[in-house]
Formats: sequence, structure tokens, C-alpha cells
Amino acid sequence: MALIRRAQDDKSRSDAKVRREDRDRPLRLWLAGALVTGLTLAATFASAQDTGEETITAHGVSSFGELKYGPDFEHFDYVNPDAPKGGEFSTWAFGTFDSLTPYTLRGNPAALSTVFYDSLMTGNLDEPDAMYGLVAESVEYPENREWAIFNMRPEATFRDGTPVTASDVVFSYNILVTEGRPSYRVSLKDFESVEALDDHRVKFTFNPDGPLRELLMTAAGLPILSEAYYADRDFAESSLEPPMGSGQYDLESVDAGRSVTYVRRDDYWGKDLPVNVGQNNFDRITIEYFADYTTAFEAFKGGAYLFRQEYQSRIWATSYNFPAVENGWVEVEVLPDGRPSGTQGFWFNLRRDKFQDPRVREAIGMAFNFQWSNESLFYGLYNRTDSFFENSDTLQAEGMPSEAELELLEPYRDQLPDSVFTEEAFSPAESSSTELADRRALREAGRLLNEAGWEVGDDGFRYKDGERFTISVLNDSPSFDRIINPYIENLNRLGIQADATRVDAAESLEREKRFDYDITTRRYAMSSTPGDELRGVFGSDNADVEGSNNVAGLANEAVDGLIQRIATAESREELEVATRALDRVLRALHIWVPQWYSGVHNIAYFDVFERPYEDTPPRFGIGEISIWWYSEEKAEALREAGAL
Repeated sequence: MALIRRAQDDKSRSDAKVRREDRDRPLRLWLAGALVTGLTLAATFASAQDTGEETITAHGVSSFGELKYGPDFEHFDYVNPDAPKGGEFSTWAFGTFDSLTPYTLRGNPAALSTVFYDSLMTGNLDEPDAMYGLVAESVEYPENREWAIFNMRPEATFRDGTPVTASDVVFSYNILVTEGRPSYRVSLKDFESVEALDDHRVKFTFNPDGPLRELLMTAAGLPILSEAYYADRDFAESSLEPPMGSGQYDLESVDAGRSVTYVRRDDYWGKDLPVNVGQNNFDRITIEYFADYTTAFEAFKGGAYLFRQEYQSRIWATSYNFPAVENGWVEVEVLPDGRPSGTQGFWFNLRRDKFQDPRVREAIGMAFNFQWSNESLFYGLYNRTDSFFENSDTLQAEGMPSEAELELLEPYRDQLPDSVFTEEAFSPAESSSTELADRRALREAGRLLNEAGWEVGDDGFRYKDGERFTISVLNDSPSFDRIINPYIENLNRLGIQADATRVDAAESLEREKRFDYDITTRRYAMSSTPGDELRGVFGSDNADVEGSNNVAGLANEAVDGLIQRIATAESREELEVATRALDRVLRALHIWVPQWYSGVHNIAYFDVFERPYEDTPPRFGIGEISIWWYSEEKAEALREAGAL
């Protein structure tokens, strides 16, 4: 799935939902089920009682190929099954929150507020497209994948001890569609029915013409809510009351907008399941909220929280030499990131008439001088992003389109720029690293604006049909001013009246929900096995759905068609070809101004943790919350030294 990650050198742009609709700030959900999409294999065959069809009964599902872990696996390979439980993990989040309800449009949910809930199945950190049973012990489905029956564990219970039943799963689906975020109505539109066959068997029936490879996994990953709990509560309202879930953690304390602490449940029903062994090791998880980077960093130096992933190049390059580091109390590391680096950029709001012409969008992109920014602001730490699937050798478009790509693109030739077929995949031209105002780039940008009808008037600003060209960049981070302001300078040089609209985090989130911006910054982390979730970011169905992840408002038939080909691909090769074709099209449409990526995790933490790996984390996450653990011996040594 596409997830929203914190933007590098930026404010957070939290986790994307079936990204699970959680605003995850500087954190990553360790619920790895959000990273996977797909279907089938490593199974036994049985006969479905209701249809007589031959069906597959399995402990897990995978998009392509066999599952890594068999039905009798004891734990994932990358965990320490003997990891001790205890201690606290604490980190920070940007902005504010006023809700513990992550699945509705109202309010701003706290980081990790999905932690209260289990799902039928969950993923892991070393397979890109596999899920294994959590609440569901097994799943049955026919080879054509048009339906799925999940056999639920009778021992699964909510926090209050009541059983998790098939009726709760049906209720969860219905309430998400009718009262959840509007984007659920789009992402779940190919669910024809959800029915409880008995107390612990639930059946999903899917549209035969839908993306069947995806739909089973979407069903498996839905949060399970308590029907009884919401019998006398309004699900759509935001609330700071701890919801009734069946997950490993409960709420210990909350201070709205300031901090939230989750506490591990000793009575959690599923703690000994293979998918949970060696995981969820911290007794408490605390997130401290801060309004800006500088304050948050200074608080970390003083020990206000224990773990920090650094997203600001200036701080990383110049400030990790404070006494706690020099004394060996704080560890500073760079770990590899094996995932696609995602799509971080300035996103145009295509719902606005002034951005309809792609020449205008391309010209505005030319005004951003990455090379100068990297040398002058980022200490040379970043590379320029050009792909929506950056840092992926198999999904990123390169060079001219292949024959296989052309076969997919040809039906849409009339709806696509000629450059898709005649030029190499678009990459931004390099600008001067020593001069912010690269004359060649600005001259070419001016030419494109002239062609689009935006001509310079006597006052130096550009006009079209009597309207002055103005742009406002939405920004909720003081630390991002140093990046936006030089960009604004270059836009002004082009004759565009540009400014940065600084608002607080709460207002920024609300304005993004309502699409009330010209340009906003967002970072999506793409899956190694992309699928139907791409509709949420690029699909026409979501272009005008309030609160959706389609921040650009993109509505393009060719894009929709290619997403459909990705979601229905029958082999990884087909999926990769279709994804490269989509990447090529999106880049040619100039729906964003791509920013930068690093391809590594820059982390710092007080030396109170241990983990099951040395320098090479699992491919799909470092697992700091899920598979690390607290060392009381190390913590005591730091306390004795006065570090904590």
C-alpha cells in the first residue's frame, strides 16, 4: 500500500491508510499488513460447502509465488523470539492531535491510534506481498478469487473480554463504508457483500470484474471494531476516549495535542501467535508532540524522548555532536532502506484552473533548483527524485518505453502527451548548484508560460485573460521556510506572485482534507507490490472525495486504466511493466514538482535498546517499535551516569 511518510526536511505527512487512515507523523506503523497487497498460494485444497467448488484453504496469502513461511512456522526469521518484555519506547510527532479515532474525517488522530485494533491477517517486514493469520486462523477462497471466507480464532477477544465475532467484522465493514472517511467508499466499492456465516466465519464476496488479486488482501487488513461498543456511540465523531479494540496495546494516558502513551496488555489474547512472537516488546509507547523541529530536537538532546529518526539534513549534518553523543549515551546510525523511497514533492492542486495546462506545471517545476538547495541547504545529503517509485530497480521507468509498455500505453495515445511515446521518461534538468537563479532554466520556464498564454504585464507580473498569476504554497513547518522561500524567489523572478502560506498543523490538515491550497507538500511511500491502493492517490474516483489521498486531484482515464492493469496483473512481470508505464505517464503529466530522497534511515537513540540485527534491518522496515526491545541494564547504566 501507499503510505504517507514524514517528508524529509519537512513536516510530517503521516501514514496513509487502507493506509489505515492514521496520521502517523514521524513514525512508521509497525503493522506491516499496511505494506502488503496481493493474494494466493502455499495452501491445501478443500471443498467449499456452500458452492461445491474446489477451494484453497491457507494460513497465509501472497500476491505472487509461494509464501516464505509454512503453516507450522513459529515466528518470523527477523525477530528474537526470546526478546524480553518491558520498558518504554518514546519518540516525537509534529503538530497536534485531538482524537483517538483514526478512521473518520473529523478531528486529527494521534500517532499510532490504529494500535488499538487487530485485523484478520497481518504482514511482515521481509516479504513484500504476504499476509498471515492474526484474528483469522485460516482463509478459504476459490482459484478465481471472487470470494473469501475467513475462519476466525474463537479465542480472540476485545479489551473487555467479549469475543471478536464475524458480526463485528460485518459491522466494521458497514460502518467504514457508511460513516468512515469518504475514501473508504471508493476503496471498498468492489465488495459486493460481507456476511457472517456463523459466529467465527465471515465471507466476503467481490465484484468479479474488480481487482481480485487485491480485494482479498484489503479485506484481510480491515480493522475490526466492536459492534457492541458503538451501539451507543457515534462512530463518526472524534473522541479522546480509548476505543474498544482487540489489539496488543491500550491507552494509558493522553494529553490532547501534547502526548499520548499506549500500554501493552498482559492479557492480550494473541500474544503467543507466530505473527506476534518476538514483537511488541515495549510495555509503553509514548509519542511527544512538538510544534517545530528545533524544539523537538532540543528536547531529544535533553532526554525528553528516546528515539529520533532525523529528517532534516541541516540538523543531521551539523548538530549530532552534543555531549550525550560524545559520551556514548546516544547512538547515531545510518541504516539501509530497502523500500521504494516514495514520492515526495510539491503537489499541484489540479482542481484549480490555473494549473490545467501541463506547460504551466512544467514551468513552475523548473523554478525549483534542487542542485542549489542540495549544496546550500542539505549539505549534499540527498539525491533528486524523478520517479514516483524512486529507489526501485524494477518499478521505476527508465529510458524509452519498452515494447511491453507501449502495448499498454497505445490504447491511450490520444489522452497522453506525445512525449510519453517519443521521449525518455521525464527527469528534471539539472540546474546550477552555485546560483539559485539558473538563467537557462528560468528562461525556458518563461517560454513555456508565454506559450500557455501567461504574459508579463507592465508591473512585471504575468497575466492571462486579465487575471494575475498567483501561487500560495501551503506550509505548516517553520523549518521548511528555508526551502520554500528560495523557490518563491525564483517563482517571483518568473513574474508569478508567489508566497508561502504558513499555518499551524491542525489548520494544514483541515485544508488538505478540503483541498484548500494551490500547492502542498506530501510524501507517499509506495509498496514494492503496488496495486489497487494507487487509486487512492492517483485515481479519478478519489479526485473530489474529501479527505482522500489524491491531493493533486488527478482524473485521467489512462492513469485509471494503468492502475487497473497493475491491480489485476497475474504475474510480477506484468505488474512491473504496468507500473513502469504508469510511472512514465505520471511524470509526463507534471502533476508535482519532485523533491529529493536519501534511501537510508538516519536515526539517533539513547542507548537503552537492543535489536535482533546488527547493521542490516529487514528489507521493509527497521522495526524500531515492533522488534526492538528495552534493556534495563543499559538504562540503569545511563541513569547512573546522569544521562537519563
